[in-house]
Amino acid sequence: MGIHGEDVLDEARVFTTEHLKLALPHLNSPLSTLVELALELPLRKRVERLQSRYYISIYQQVKDRDDTLLELAKLDFNLLQLLHQRELMEISMWWKKCDFGAKLPFIIDRVVECYFWILGVYFEPQYSRARLMISRIISLTSVMDDIYDVYGTMEEIKVFTDAIQRWDRSTLDQLPDYIKVHFCKLLDAVEKFEEELAREGKSYRISYLKEAFKEVSKHYFIEMEWLNSGYSPTLEEYTSVALITGAYFMLTLVSYVGMGDIATKEVFEWAKNKPKLLKAASVVCRFKDDIQSNQLEQMRGHVASCIQIYMKEHGSTYEEACEKFIRMAADAWKDINKECLMPTEVPMASPHASCEFCACY
Repeated sequence: MGIHGEDVLDEARVFTTEHLKLALPHLNSPLSTLVELALELPLRKRVERLQSRYYISIYQQVKDRDDTLLELAKLDFNLLQLLHQRELMEISMWWKKCDFGAKLPFIIDRVVECYFWILGVYFEPQYSRARLMISRIISLTSVMDDIYDVYGTMEEIKVFTDAIQRWDRSTLDQLPDYIKVHFCKLLDAVEKFEEELAREGKSYRISYLKEAFKEVSKHYFIEMEWLNSGYSPTLEEYTSVALITGAYFMLTLVSYVGMGDIATKEVFEWAKNKPKLLKAASVVCRFKDDIQSNQLEQMRGHVASCIQIYMKEHGSTYEEACEKFIRMAADAWKDINKECLMPTEVPMASPHASCEFCACY
Protein backbone atom coordinates (compact mmCIF):
# COMPACT_ATOMS: atom_id res chain seq x y z
CA MET A 1 0.00 0.00 0.00
CA GLY A 2 3.05 2.27 -0.02
CA ILE A 3 3.35 5.55 -1.90
CA HIS A 4 6.43 7.45 -3.08
CA GLY A 5 8.75 8.58 -0.29
CA GLU A 6 7.62 6.00 2.27
CA ASP A 7 11.04 4.40 2.67
CA VAL A 8 10.07 2.68 5.92
CA LEU A 9 7.39 0.67 4.12
CA ASP A 10 9.86 -0.26 1.36
CA GLU A 11 12.29 -1.52 3.99
CA ALA A 12 9.51 -3.37 5.80
CA ARG A 13 8.50 -5.15 2.59
CA VAL A 14 12.07 -6.31 1.94
CA PHE A 15 12.51 -7.37 5.57
CA THR A 16 9.24 -9.30 5.83
CA THR A 17 9.72 -10.96 2.44
CA GLU A 18 13.15 -12.23 3.42
CA HIS A 19 12.02 -13.59 6.78
CA LEU A 20 8.81 -15.15 5.46
CA LYS A 21 10.87 -17.06 2.88
CA LEU A 22 13.18 -18.28 5.64
CA ALA A 23 10.25 -19.29 7.84
CA LEU A 24 8.19 -21.00 5.12
CA PRO A 25 9.87 -24.46 5.33
CA HIS A 26 9.11 -24.58 9.07
CA LEU A 27 5.42 -23.60 8.89
CA ASN A 28 2.45 -25.93 8.95
CA SER A 29 -0.70 -25.68 6.87
CA PRO A 30 -2.84 -23.59 6.63
CA LEU A 31 -0.40 -20.86 7.69
CA SER A 32 2.17 -22.06 5.16
CA THR A 33 -0.40 -21.72 2.36
CA LEU A 34 -1.21 -18.17 3.40
CA VAL A 35 2.48 -17.28 3.38
CA GLU A 36 3.01 -18.89 -0.03
CA LEU A 37 0.11 -16.90 -1.50
CA ALA A 38 1.39 -13.66 0.06
CA LEU A 39 4.89 -14.19 -1.33
CA GLU A 40 3.53 -15.06 -4.77
CA LEU A 41 1.24 -12.01 -5.01
CA PRO A 42 -0.04 -9.66 -2.31
CA LEU A 43 -3.76 -9.28 -1.61
CA ARG A 44 -3.67 -5.78 -3.14
CA LYS A 45 -2.87 -7.26 -6.55
CA ARG A 46 -5.03 -10.38 -6.51
CA VAL A 47 -8.31 -11.15 -8.26
CA GLU A 48 -10.70 -10.77 -5.34
CA ARG A 49 -13.12 -13.57 -6.17
CA LEU A 50 -10.34 -16.03 -6.91
CA GLN A 51 -8.72 -15.18 -3.59
CA SER A 52 -12.04 -15.94 -1.89
CA ARG A 53 -11.93 -19.44 -3.37
CA TYR A 54 -8.40 -19.95 -2.04
CA TYR A 55 -9.38 -18.75 1.39
CA ILE A 56 -12.40 -21.08 1.65
CA SER A 57 -10.00 -24.03 1.34
CA ILE A 58 -7.64 -22.46 3.88
CA TYR A 59 -10.37 -21.62 6.39
CA GLN A 60 -11.64 -25.19 6.13
CA GLN A 61 -8.41 -26.31 7.85
CA VAL A 62 -8.78 -23.91 10.80
CA LYS A 63 -9.67 -25.90 13.94
CA ASP A 64 -11.87 -23.25 15.58
CA ARG A 65 -13.64 -22.26 12.34
CA ASP A 66 -17.29 -21.24 12.24
CA ASP A 67 -18.92 -23.99 10.16
CA THR A 68 -22.03 -21.90 9.51
CA LEU A 69 -19.89 -19.08 8.11
CA LEU A 70 -17.93 -21.59 6.02
CA GLU A 71 -21.11 -23.09 4.58
CA LEU A 72 -22.45 -19.63 3.78
CA ALA A 73 -19.19 -18.71 2.00
CA LYS A 74 -19.36 -21.88 -0.11
CA LEU A 75 -23.00 -21.27 -0.98
CA ASP A 76 -22.29 -17.66 -1.93
CA PHE A 77 -19.31 -18.65 -4.07
CA ASN A 78 -21.16 -21.43 -5.90
CA LEU A 79 -24.26 -19.34 -6.59
CA LEU A 80 -22.24 -16.46 -7.99
CA GLN A 81 -20.04 -18.84 -9.98
CA LEU A 82 -23.21 -20.24 -11.55
CA LEU A 83 -24.15 -16.74 -12.68
CA HIS A 84 -20.66 -16.24 -14.11
CA GLN A 85 -20.91 -19.55 -15.97
CA ARG A 86 -24.25 -18.50 -17.48
CA GLU A 87 -22.75 -15.21 -18.58
CA LEU A 88 -19.78 -16.98 -20.16
CA MET A 89 -22.16 -19.34 -21.94
CA GLU A 90 -24.03 -16.36 -23.40
CA ILE A 91 -20.78 -14.70 -24.49
CA SER A 92 -19.50 -17.97 -25.99
CA MET A 93 -22.74 -18.46 -27.94
CA TRP A 94 -22.45 -14.92 -29.31
CA TRP A 95 -18.82 -15.58 -30.26
CA LYS A 96 -19.77 -18.84 -31.98
CA LYS A 97 -22.50 -17.09 -34.00
CA CYS A 98 -19.95 -14.49 -35.12
CA ASP A 99 -18.00 -17.44 -36.60
CA PHE A 100 -14.70 -15.59 -36.33
CA GLY A 101 -12.78 -18.88 -36.13
CA ALA A 102 -13.82 -19.87 -39.67
CA LYS A 103 -13.97 -16.40 -41.24
CA LEU A 104 -10.82 -15.00 -39.58
CA PRO A 105 -8.63 -18.08 -38.98
CA PHE A 106 -5.56 -15.95 -38.20
CA ILE A 107 -6.98 -14.52 -34.95
CA ILE A 108 -6.38 -15.90 -31.46
CA ASP A 109 -9.54 -17.09 -29.71
CA ARG A 110 -9.44 -15.18 -26.42
CA VAL A 111 -13.13 -15.04 -25.54
CA VAL A 112 -12.80 -16.86 -22.18
CA GLU A 113 -9.67 -14.86 -21.34
CA CYS A 114 -11.52 -11.63 -22.16
CA TYR A 115 -14.42 -12.57 -19.89
CA PHE A 116 -12.06 -13.46 -17.05
CA TRP A 117 -10.40 -10.04 -17.39
CA ILE A 118 -13.63 -8.25 -16.54
CA LEU A 119 -14.28 -10.56 -13.57
CA GLY A 120 -11.15 -9.03 -12.10
CA VAL A 121 -12.77 -5.61 -12.41
CA TYR A 122 -16.18 -6.43 -10.94
CA PHE A 123 -17.60 -9.83 -10.07
CA GLU A 124 -20.75 -8.75 -8.20
CA PRO A 125 -24.14 -9.94 -9.53
CA GLN A 126 -25.52 -6.43 -10.06
CA TYR A 127 -22.89 -5.83 -12.77
CA SER A 128 -23.96 -8.77 -14.92
CA ARG A 129 -25.12 -6.60 -17.82
CA ALA A 130 -21.94 -4.55 -17.69
CA ARG A 131 -19.83 -7.73 -17.90
CA LEU A 132 -21.83 -9.02 -20.86
CA MET A 133 -21.40 -5.74 -22.72
CA ILE A 134 -17.71 -5.18 -22.13
CA SER A 135 -16.82 -8.84 -22.75
CA ARG A 136 -18.05 -8.34 -26.30
CA ILE A 137 -16.05 -5.13 -26.67
CA ILE A 138 -12.87 -6.72 -25.27
CA SER A 139 -13.25 -9.66 -27.66
CA LEU A 140 -13.84 -7.37 -30.65
CA THR A 141 -10.84 -5.25 -29.64
CA SER A 142 -8.72 -8.40 -29.52
CA VAL A 143 -9.86 -9.32 -33.05
CA MET A 144 -9.08 -5.80 -34.26
CA ASP A 145 -5.62 -6.01 -32.70
CA ASP A 146 -4.91 -9.23 -34.63
CA ILE A 147 -6.16 -7.68 -37.89
CA TYR A 148 -3.72 -4.79 -37.46
CA ASP A 149 -0.79 -6.82 -36.14
CA VAL A 150 -1.00 -10.11 -38.00
CA TYR A 151 -2.94 -10.02 -41.24
CA GLY A 152 -3.95 -6.69 -42.75
CA THR A 153 -1.97 -4.90 -45.45
CA MET A 154 -1.17 -1.21 -45.10
CA GLU A 155 -3.77 -0.27 -47.72
CA GLU A 156 -6.48 -2.41 -46.13
CA ILE A 157 -5.74 -1.12 -42.65
CA LYS A 158 -5.88 2.51 -43.78
CA VAL A 159 -9.39 1.95 -45.18
CA PHE A 160 -10.36 0.08 -41.98
CA THR A 161 -9.10 2.89 -39.76
CA ASP A 162 -10.98 5.48 -41.80
CA ALA A 163 -14.17 3.40 -41.53
CA ILE A 164 -13.86 3.21 -37.74
CA GLN A 165 -13.30 6.98 -37.53
CA ARG A 166 -16.48 7.58 -39.54
CA TRP A 167 -18.43 4.86 -37.70
CA ASP A 168 -20.87 4.55 -40.56
CA ARG A 169 -22.45 1.35 -41.86
CA SER A 170 -22.26 2.73 -45.40
CA THR A 171 -18.47 2.24 -45.30
CA LEU A 172 -18.84 -1.57 -45.15
CA ASP A 173 -18.79 -1.89 -48.95
CA GLN A 174 -15.32 -0.31 -49.06
CA LEU A 175 -13.80 -2.95 -46.77
CA PRO A 176 -12.21 -6.31 -47.62
CA ASP A 177 -14.54 -9.21 -46.75
CA TYR A 178 -12.56 -10.36 -43.69
CA ILE A 179 -12.48 -6.85 -42.17
CA LYS A 180 -16.15 -6.39 -43.04
CA VAL A 181 -16.94 -9.39 -40.82
CA HIS A 182 -15.38 -7.71 -37.81
CA PHE A 183 -16.68 -4.19 -38.43
CA CYS A 184 -20.23 -5.42 -38.99
CA LYS A 185 -20.21 -7.31 -35.67
CA LEU A 186 -18.81 -4.25 -33.92
CA LEU A 187 -21.55 -2.01 -35.32
CA ASP A 188 -24.23 -4.58 -34.44
CA ALA A 189 -23.03 -4.92 -30.84
CA VAL A 190 -22.81 -1.18 -30.21
CA GLU A 191 -26.19 -0.50 -31.81
CA LYS A 192 -27.74 -3.14 -29.55
CA PHE A 193 -26.16 -1.52 -26.48
CA GLU A 194 -27.45 1.88 -27.58
CA GLU A 195 -31.01 0.62 -28.01
CA GLU A 196 -30.99 -0.90 -24.52
CA LEU A 197 -29.48 2.15 -22.86
CA ALA A 198 -31.84 4.53 -24.69
CA ARG A 199 -34.77 2.97 -22.82
CA GLU A 200 -33.08 4.13 -19.60
CA GLY A 201 -32.11 7.58 -20.86
CA LYS A 202 -28.40 6.59 -20.89
CA SER A 203 -27.65 6.39 -24.60
CA TYR A 204 -25.15 9.26 -24.19
CA ARG A 205 -22.71 6.64 -22.89
CA ILE A 206 -22.30 5.17 -26.37
CA SER A 207 -20.58 8.30 -27.69
CA TYR A 208 -17.83 7.78 -25.13
CA LEU A 209 -17.46 4.14 -26.20
CA LYS A 210 -17.17 5.09 -29.88
CA GLU A 211 -14.61 7.84 -29.28
CA ALA A 212 -12.47 5.55 -27.12
CA PHE A 213 -12.58 2.81 -29.78
CA LYS A 214 -11.66 5.33 -32.49
CA GLU A 215 -8.68 6.50 -30.47
CA VAL A 216 -7.35 2.97 -30.11
CA SER A 217 -7.69 2.19 -33.82
CA LYS A 218 -5.96 5.47 -34.73
CA HIS A 219 -2.98 4.56 -32.54
CA TYR A 220 -2.92 0.98 -33.85
CA PHE A 221 -2.48 2.56 -37.27
CA ILE A 222 0.44 4.69 -36.04
CA GLU A 223 2.19 1.54 -34.83
CA MET A 224 1.59 -0.12 -38.20
CA GLU A 225 3.06 2.89 -40.00
CA TRP A 226 6.16 2.65 -37.83
CA LEU A 227 6.52 -1.04 -38.61
CA ASN A 228 5.99 -0.69 -42.35
CA SER A 229 8.37 2.26 -42.69
CA GLY A 230 11.02 0.67 -40.48
CA TYR A 231 10.84 3.67 -38.15
CA SER A 232 12.24 3.16 -34.66
CA PRO A 233 10.42 5.46 -32.20
CA THR A 234 12.03 6.92 -29.13
CA LEU A 235 10.92 5.52 -25.80
CA GLU A 236 8.90 8.67 -25.19
CA GLU A 237 7.14 8.35 -28.57
CA TYR A 238 6.53 4.65 -28.03
CA THR A 239 5.10 5.14 -24.55
CA SER A 240 2.65 7.87 -25.62
CA VAL A 241 1.22 5.54 -28.28
CA ALA A 242 1.55 2.21 -26.43
CA LEU A 243 -0.42 3.42 -23.41
CA ILE A 244 -3.35 3.92 -25.81
CA THR A 245 -2.89 0.71 -27.84
CA GLY A 246 -2.70 -1.27 -24.62
CA ALA A 247 -6.45 -0.41 -24.56
CA TYR A 248 -6.61 -0.10 -20.77
CA PHE A 249 -7.84 3.49 -20.94
CA MET A 250 -10.55 2.43 -23.36
CA LEU A 251 -11.61 -0.68 -21.47
CA THR A 252 -11.77 1.18 -18.18
CA LEU A 253 -14.11 3.73 -19.71
CA VAL A 254 -16.20 1.09 -21.48
CA SER A 255 -16.51 -0.92 -18.24
CA TYR A 256 -18.91 1.82 -17.05
CA VAL A 257 -21.22 1.61 -20.08
CA GLY A 258 -23.45 -1.18 -18.77
CA MET A 259 -23.38 -0.19 -15.11
CA GLY A 260 -26.26 1.34 -13.18
CA ASP A 261 -26.90 4.89 -12.05
CA ILE A 262 -23.59 5.15 -10.21
CA ALA A 263 -21.86 5.56 -13.60
CA THR A 264 -22.80 9.19 -14.14
CA LYS A 265 -21.72 11.48 -16.97
CA GLU A 266 -19.09 12.90 -14.58
CA VAL A 267 -17.56 9.42 -14.32
CA PHE A 268 -17.26 9.17 -18.10
CA GLU A 269 -15.69 12.62 -18.31
CA TRP A 270 -13.25 11.65 -15.55
CA ALA A 271 -12.21 8.49 -17.41
CA LYS A 272 -12.11 10.27 -20.79
CA ASN A 273 -9.57 12.79 -19.45
CA LYS A 274 -7.15 9.99 -18.44
CA PRO A 275 -6.52 10.92 -14.79
CA LYS A 276 -3.29 9.97 -13.06
CA LEU A 277 -4.89 6.87 -11.52
CA LEU A 278 -5.79 5.41 -14.93
CA LYS A 279 -2.47 6.43 -16.45
CA ALA A 280 -0.60 4.60 -13.67
CA ALA A 281 -2.75 1.50 -14.15
CA SER A 282 -2.06 1.64 -17.90
CA VAL A 283 1.69 1.89 -17.24
CA VAL A 284 1.57 -1.23 -15.04
CA CYS A 285 -0.42 -3.23 -17.59
CA ARG A 286 1.45 -2.01 -20.69
CA PHE A 287 4.97 -2.59 -19.41
CA LYS A 288 4.14 -5.89 -17.71
CA ASP A 289 2.50 -7.04 -20.94
CA ASP A 290 5.53 -5.96 -22.99
CA ILE A 291 7.86 -7.94 -20.74
CA GLN A 292 5.69 -11.07 -20.93
CA SER A 293 4.89 -10.96 -24.66
CA ASN A 294 8.08 -9.37 -25.99
CA GLN A 295 9.62 -12.43 -27.66
CA LEU A 296 6.34 -13.64 -29.23
CA GLU A 297 5.51 -10.17 -30.57
CA GLN A 298 8.92 -9.79 -32.18
CA MET A 299 8.70 -13.26 -33.78
CA ARG A 300 5.42 -12.42 -35.52
CA GLY A 301 6.58 -9.00 -36.73
CA HIS A 302 5.54 -6.25 -34.35
CA VAL A 303 6.71 -2.70 -33.73
CA ALA A 304 9.69 -2.65 -31.35
CA SER A 305 8.60 -2.99 -27.73
CA CYS A 306 9.78 -0.86 -24.83
CA ILE A 307 12.41 -3.56 -24.17
CA GLN A 308 14.10 -3.24 -27.59
CA ILE A 309 13.86 0.54 -27.56
CA TYR A 310 15.41 0.86 -24.11
CA MET A 311 18.21 -1.57 -25.01
CA LYS A 312 18.99 0.48 -28.13
CA GLU A 313 18.86 3.88 -26.38
CA HIS A 314 20.89 2.85 -23.33
CA GLY A 315 23.04 0.01 -24.64
CA SER A 316 21.67 -2.25 -21.91
CA THR A 317 21.16 -6.00 -21.81
CA TYR A 318 17.76 -7.63 -22.14
CA GLU A 319 17.73 -8.43 -18.42
CA GLU A 320 18.61 -4.84 -17.48
CA ALA A 321 15.82 -3.50 -19.69
CA CYS A 322 13.28 -5.86 -18.12
CA GLU A 323 14.40 -4.84 -14.63
CA LYS A 324 14.00 -1.17 -15.59
CA PHE A 325 10.37 -1.61 -16.59
CA ILE A 326 9.58 -3.83 -13.61
CA ARG A 327 10.75 -0.92 -11.42
CA MET A 328 8.65 1.52 -13.44
CA ALA A 329 5.59 -0.68 -12.95
CA ALA A 330 6.32 -0.82 -9.21
CA ASP A 331 6.53 2.98 -9.13
CA ALA A 332 3.21 3.20 -10.98
CA TRP A 333 1.63 1.01 -8.29
CA LYS A 334 2.67 3.65 -5.77
CA ASP A 335 0.91 6.27 -7.89
CA ILE A 336 -2.21 4.08 -7.86
CA ASN A 337 -2.01 3.76 -4.07
CA LYS A 338 -1.65 7.51 -3.63
CA GLU A 339 -4.58 8.28 -5.91
CA CYS A 340 -6.77 5.75 -4.09
CA LEU A 341 -5.99 7.47 -0.78
CA MET A 342 -7.07 10.85 -2.13
CA PRO A 343 -10.70 12.04 -2.14
CA THR A 344 -12.29 12.14 -5.57
CA GLU A 345 -15.50 13.49 -7.08
CA VAL A 346 -16.12 10.14 -8.76
CA PRO A 347 -18.86 8.28 -6.80
CA MET A 348 -18.03 5.02 -5.08
CA ALA A 349 -20.47 2.14 -4.55
CA SER A 350 -21.53 1.54 -0.97
CA PRO A 351 -20.40 -1.88 0.33
CA HIS A 352 -23.95 -2.32 1.61
CA ALA A 353 -25.72 -1.30 -1.59
CA SER A 354 -28.75 -3.45 -2.46
CA CYS A 355 -28.56 -5.34 -5.72
CA GLU A 356 -31.60 -7.62 -6.05
CA PHE A 357 -29.19 -10.45 -5.36
CA CYS A 358 -31.63 -13.31 -5.70
CA ALA A 359 -33.15 -11.94 -8.92
CA CYS A 360 -29.70 -12.02 -10.56
CA TYR A 361 -29.58 -15.78 -10.03
